[in-house]
Amino acid sequence: MGAWKARWGVGRMTYTVDPGLYALGQPGPDSHVFVTANYKMSFDFLRQALPGFDAWILVLDTKGINVWCAAGKGTFGTDELVSRIDAAGLRRVVSHRELILPQLGGPGVAAHEVKKRSGFRVIYGPVCASDLPAFLKNGLEATSAMRTKGFNMLERLVLVPIELVAALKAAVPAVAALIILSFLLSGFSWSRMVEYTFVAFAGLGMSIFAGAVFTPLFLPWLPGRAFSTKGLVAGLVAVPLSILLAHTWYRLTAIEILVLAFSIPAMTAYLAMNFTGASTFTSLSGVRKEMRWALPLEIAGTAAAFLLWIVAVVAGG
Repeated sequence: MGAWKARWGVGRMTYTVDPGLYALGQPGPDSHVFVTANYKMSFDFLRQALPGFDAWILVLDTKGINVWCAAGKGTFGTDELVSRIDAAGLRRVVSHRELILPQLGGPGVAAHEVKKRSGFRVIYGPVCASDLPAFLKNGLEATSAMRTKGFNMLERLVLVPIELVAALKAAVPAVAALIILSFLLSGFSWSRMVEYTFVAFAGLGMSIFAGAVFTPLFLPWLPGRAFSTKGLVAGLVAVPLSILLAHTWYRLTAIEILVLAFSIPAMTAYLAMNFTGASTFTSLSGVRKEMRWALPLEIAGTAAAFLLWIVAVVAGG
């Protein structure tokens, strides 16, 4: 239940375990030491992958962030690892000097520095915790398949709920503000308020669907390398659909069509960028580079749509 709630953003940042050293089964001084993040889902995946094994689990303080994201942020990093080794008194607990880290923690950890400062040798395990039994059986050697991480539709679908909830949380106050603004700008006309709020609602709703649902599900088939580009394409596809749906209620003006044409691609491109942190296809430097050119365009598109919407409300009122 805790994992399900975390997937929907309920108590996500408090879904943690205390950093420190944990015993899995009945470990001894010769047992392997696995390192993970203090995000409880990461911790649980590791435990579930090792049924019947006796091992030590060293949990780093990653502020409730998973291994991949924490490595990029630096909380799953060299300093924290060395500090946690000391705090747990690991040298007195085990007779060997080896740590098995998840491969996705590599960007945050300098193995040579860990060796120099703590005496422990870093061994990178497979990408997926489920491959750990085979990795151990293979003498701590990972096959090429263990070093590869896909991003299939089911894995992308799992990420949709939390992005959907986050987008809706931002959309609700935005719609409320637009309702008040349209009522004021339309000369206190209830009918015009409903009409123009519907246009804004259609734009926001279709943007959220295209950016937080359609884009991740069809990610491999959307053209472009950058996630924002993929989101832009999804938004362009969603524009005629939103216009068609809106026409089932009433006939849109030319300005209203422009509002949808500017707002949906811009907001969809922005929402699609949220998935860069969930995919191993991206790098921190690549994300920063993308944000430098994509964010100004997304802001400009949204701002243009907002100004056109105000013109439509004033002109209609």
